[in-house]
Amino acid sequence: MQAPELVERMLRGDRRAVARTISLVENAAPQLREIMAGLAPHTGRARIVGLTGSPGVGKSTSTNALVKALRARDESVAVLAVDPSSPFSGGALLGDRVRMQEHATDGGVFIRSMASRGHLGGLSWATPHALRVLDAAGFGVILVETVGVGQAEVDIARHADTTVVLCAPGMGDSVQAAKAGVLEIADIFVVNKADREGARVTARELRQMVGQVEHGPGEWKPPIVSTVAAKGEGIDELLGRLDEHHAHLTATGEADRRRFARAREEIEAIVMSTLRARLGDVHGHAALDKLADAVATGHGDPYSAADTLLAALDT
Repeated sequence: MQAPELVERMLRGDRRAVARTISLVENAAPQLREIMAGLAPHTGRARIVGLTGSPGVGKSTSTNALVKALRARDESVAVLAVDPSSPFSGGALLGDRVRMQEHATDGGVFIRSMASRGHLGGLSWATPHALRVLDAAGFGVILVETVGVGQAEVDIARHADTTVVLCAPGMGDSVQAAKAGVLEIADIFVVNKADREGARVTARELRQMVGQVEHGPGEWKPPIVSTVAAKGEGIDELLGRLDEHHAHLTATGEADRRRFARAREEIEAIVMSTLRARLGDVHGHAALDKLADAVATGHGDPYSAADTLLAALDT
């Protein structure tokens, strides 16, 4: 399919066209420029909710439970699950999304796995573009489930309207949250598997840590929600908190600020990717080798060498 046809079919809600376009995004296909231009007027409407946390806290189970609750409200939902990469194929290791198969035949749900491809922040580099595709395709809520890589698990805050950080009792997650900087990115904390021993202690520790952060008048203070996602317990409360945060973002203008910040980062990422590609074109070039030799032998400094190389890229 050509770009105009893909755009037209996506805007009509064609799921195969959506899937095809996300594949083009992952492969950085040249058609993306034309596709993104066609989708641009139709973006900026979806609510993006990120779910993050250490491996084993129940992100997939919680995502599945949220999909079920949102569908009960007749909201269309897209799930973008960013999985660890296969060291052999580069594809998503958990691409079958076993826990979400009950939604496979639901026309109001779209589920897609993307490989992280070694990206350390828990998200694929292509995630922002995939979110733009799903937004334009008309999904009301987009749930982004991240890899779960501990202290690097903070990327999602730059891409989501609401960031949900999941913890589980007995895993030291409350301490991990403080160490990893996750405390600062969480809009909502969820203590999942709350039927296990130690859940109340985990919730209390999180409340204490949240209480130590100064919140000005009118600022959002992250609530702590206890859930047993496998049984659907606490999911209605979590959904209510998500609605409250969405209302807060809208009322304070924070939603627009976050959307602006996402657009800025997306543009910067494309610029940097283009520069890296152009640098790759000259890597091994005699000029670069000469500059490297000068720096290595003390006859030049890296800043001057970089300025020379940048000037060469501009010509």
